[in-house]
Amino acid sequence: MRGPGRIGRGAVGDLSGDRIERSAAAPRTTWDTVLVWFMRVTALLWLAKGVHAWATILDVVPGGRPFETEPVGRQAVIVYLAVIDLTAAVGLWLTSAWGGVIWLLAATSALTLAILTPQLLPTPVPILIVQASIVAIYFVLSWFAAREVR
Repeated sequence: MRGPGRIGRGAVGDLSGDRIERSAAAPRTTWDTVLVWFMRVTALLWLAKGVHAWATILDVVPGGRPFETEPVGRQAVIVYLAVIDLTAAVGLWLTSAWGGVIWLLAATSALTLAILTPQLLPTPVPILIVQASIVAIYFVLSWFAAREVR
């Protein structure tokens, strides 16, 4: 018989059975560890991107044009990237599933805007290649980590 306040296997309010991440006792695999480190390093890069976007908004970038003189479309892109890049950086650092999704949204939207509307988001080609490579590496590492866990 169960004691008072007990439901099923856990106590009332015990949500440990509802967690989607692995338990702390689960051994980390090689590719899983590489993916976590990759996500953390990428989080630092996206944190820097987000801080640079906010520096642009606050007009503290040396030699930069004042934010209020930018066209409205470019202002919207800068504000969007300022918010989504920092949100993605936090999610990647936490190595959560939502962080990867938000980061992919941020990275692919920045790439798409830079390629299709270069007047809104002028980005040098080498930076575009690096960003696209980071996305590709993320997919490859995720695939290796998923295959190794099976």
